[in-house]
Amino acid sequence: MRIGIPGYAHPLVAPTEWAELTRPGTPLDWVVLNVANGPGARPDPHCLSAAGQLTNAGVRVIGHLDLARGARPFAELIADAHHYLEWYRVGGFLLDRCPVERPELAGVRRVTATLSALLEGRGPGGSDGHLVLGHGGHPYPGYAEAADQLVTFSGAWTEYRWSQVAQWTAGYPPERFVHFVHGVPRTHLDEAVRIARWQGAGTIFFTDRPDRAPADHVDAVGPGEPVEPEEPDRGRKMAFEALPGYWDEIVSRIGPGVSE
Repeated sequence: MRIGIPGYAHPLVAPTEWAELTRPGTPLDWVVLNVANGPGARPDPHCLSAAGQLTNAGVRVIGHLDLARGARPFAELIADAHHYLEWYRVGGFLLDRCPVERPELAGVRRVTATLSALLEGRGPGGSDGHLVLGHGGHPYPGYAEAADQLVTFSGAWTEYRWSQVAQWTAGYPPERFVHFVHGVPRTHLDEAVRIARWQGAGTIFFTDRPDRAPADHVDAVGPGEPVEPEEPDRGRKMAFEALPGYWDEIVSRIGPGVSE
């Protein structure tokens, strides 16, 4: 079992989090770099530095691409991918909000095939890059052949502790599946790790942080002024933007040599 980082806040906002990821011996699978719901309009020097330090430490950095459940134009996605590769030298991509139904599979395959070609030789030691499909739930089984990993759970502990795994996943090894869980109490951390093992997830991220934005994050508006809708899944993303309160415990539980 390894740790996948869904995407910490900007390095200026979360310097401790980014620095912690370079600690030797941390069982990291990969770290998502999300500059501005994508690569941003231009290279960010702080993100360049953070990504460079992780890459030099042997940690795989992957860029965040939002598929918008299949609504993003192909050309936009590939343009964002080129920016990630040119500016931040990423070794893969997390395709967030990936569709789950069979009709959208062909479109996702087109994207992943193109990204795979762009990533050839860009992984550690000259290996090929890494692709993760961020479904958030169990998709149509054919998606398993379109990428290296699938995020088959992304949500709250209250849902995770009673969740069920799709039977078709038993035909694949644990390293093919990822679980992101927020709101996991410290007292239930061992239980969460057991659930991940039982359900065959080889990459995880657990946090005790909730999925709601803090009060000071809400923009003030005057009487009668319309409230702009928040970025989709913003509350969930905020839960994953900082270190869990029990980070050292997670590392010790699933680090090298830790048995079940």
